[in-house]
Amino acid sequence: MLWIAVVLVVILLLVVVYDLNQRSHAILRNFPVIGHFRYWIEAIGPELRQYIVTNNDEERPFSRDQRRWIYSTAKRMNSYFGFGTDNDLETSPNYLIIKHATLRPDFGEGEAGAEGYGCAPQYQLPCGKVMGASRGRAKAFRPDSIINVGAMSFGSLSAPAIRALNEGCAQAGCLHNTGEGGISEYHRHGAGIVWQIGTGYFGCRDESGRFSLERFIDNATSPNVRAIEIKLSQGAKPGRGGVLPAAKITSEISRIRHIPMGRDCISPPYHTAFRNVDELLDFAERLSEESGGLPVGIKSAVGELGFWEELAGEMQKGTRGLDFIAIDGGEGGTGAAPLVFSDHVALPFKVGFSRVFQVFAERGLHEDVVFVGSGRLGLPDRALFSFGMGCDLINVAREAMLAIGCIQAQRCHTGHCPTGVATQNAWLQRGLDPTDKSVRLASYMLSLRKELLDLARSCGVAHPALVSARHFEIVDDAYGSRSPLEVFGYGQDWGVPGEERAREIEELMCPPRNEKPAYVSAGEPARA
Repeated sequence: MLWIAVVLVVILLLVVVYDLNQRSHAILRNFPVIGHFRYWIEAIGPELRQYIVTNNDEERPFSRDQRRWIYSTAKRMNSYFGFGTDNDLETSPNYLIIKHATLRPDFGEGEAGAEGYGCAPQYQLPCGKVMGASRGRAKAFRPDSIINVGAMSFGSLSAPAIRALNEGCAQAGCLHNTGEGGISEYHRHGAGIVWQIGTGYFGCRDESGRFSLERFIDNATSPNVRAIEIKLSQGAKPGRGGVLPAAKITSEISRIRHIPMGRDCISPPYHTAFRNVDELLDFAERLSEESGGLPVGIKSAVGELGFWEELAGEMQKGTRGLDFIAIDGGEGGTGAAPLVFSDHVALPFKVGFSRVFQVFAERGLHEDVVFVGSGRLGLPDRALFSFGMGCDLINVAREAMLAIGCIQAQRCHTGHCPTGVATQNAWLQRGLDPTDKSVRLASYMLSLRKELLDLARSCGVAHPALVSARHFEIVDDAYGSRSPLEVFGYGQDWGVPGEERAREIEELMCPPRNEKPAYVSAGEPARA
């Protein structure tokens, strides 16, 4: 019997050595041997949930089916599902239906396998608008991708996670939002950067915590910074500043943010650089001017509408304005927030975005602003609907975390994320290999763009920007349905590009043979 015990010990040691040295699975690298139990349980998960726990659609914030789709696309595995839908289409309230074109047009893809098959290399889907063009910004540009990575700070996420996100964005041609924690060296691995400035002014603050123009210029004029985003609030905790627990503040984070160690970093709930809409627009114009003409916009959750009506009224005068507006739904995620703020403060994305878009559309300003959506939009059906509602870009955050290894453990606020994504623990971080995970992020982004392109074409249009609210129907739980135009009070042409811009978008997708796509990449200056 002794030899059996020796063999078992040797096998366990070999498994430990393998687990510690492999780079594909952070769980196994951080928790050798016992980590295998997670994958074994996951393999029989459908059976366990069917008879014991929950079904594929009950878990939150992302269901098992949603996570499975993200994981499989990130790993380039089979992302198909069999035996039909397990959703209740007829009696589920607010069930979204995409209305396909019965006779689908030919978009010039050619024959499968033929030379030049497909018009969109790597499923590249450029933005339908040029960011900054309406204000004549010197550094206006057309984003290469309609799907980009949203705001997640270094500090909230680990260094390997930020690096993986940035490298993955570079591979997929996406923009990477820094979050309000400032620009770190991990943000400088090739991707275009949207630098977010919050109430803490990290990266551009003086010793007293107020905005510093000198430090702003140093960062804004550094390589790869493509746009500036002023954060007014976020969906998970609007009305409160960002929170970085003391347990996650390292000496490196302290240096980057210019904050002390040993206590929670809590950003103020308000800006000190401006206090009203008039001062906000002055501040935005000043940031663009001092940065050499970068596009400048805002990010905010939606509560009362008075702010948005005043903002649109001031922009209607034409002398000052924002280049983009990012709307974050109340279902948006965060690393740490009071439960009541996560659950009950700020309107959900569809309601909040539609109300803001309506304010600008009624004043004829919606064509002059790039609208960005965020808040659990990184799934094909939700993403397409956001474009139908008027979004020009969407940001994904938690979906990007899932793509690089997050298992929805919901331990972000503790500093003990088991996969090394949302922690500053050196041992847990070592499980996340940025090189491997960056490829997974890029694969997820390409797969999401592919499905969006396929969905748009099934609706009879060449690009998701050409999808309108008329392409959807919302089914209720009494065998009835309504159009989003009716549900959200939209005008017939809201969110639909005019004829000239529609032609431009179609040409971006399918340029004549031997011609390069006529859009400005994130690495090129905008054409006049």
